[in-house]
Amino acid sequence: MIFITAKFQIRPEDADRWPQIAAEFTEATRSEPGCLWFDWSRSVADPEEYVLVEAFRDGDAGAAHVQSDHFRQAQQTLPPHLVRTPRIVNFTIPQDDWSLLGEMAVPGSD
Repeated sequence: MIFITAKFQIRPEDADRWPQIAAEFTEATRSEPGCLWFDWSRSVADPEEYVLVEAFRDGDAGAAHVQSDHFRQAQQTLPPHLVRTPRIVNFTIPQDDWSLLGEMAVPGSD
């Protein structure tokens, strides 16, 4: 899978509304057949920073995502709400889901 984490620094006046601002893009991406997950979290250290954790089935699914109409639309509609270009980490890894964190195993939870 293609595993991506990106940090978005949102303009202070838009930070509380970011989930609504990005909602259409988020829902469209989650509906893509190759999207495994597309999840936003707000930083506890910086309330104007959102972290996006996303995964796509493979390179073809990732390519389909960046070539989609909703991605092209997001390229126009989201940057005006950002302080700077998002930072990204992108890896291809031989998995198709989350692994368990064995060092913090919870007995009977699996």
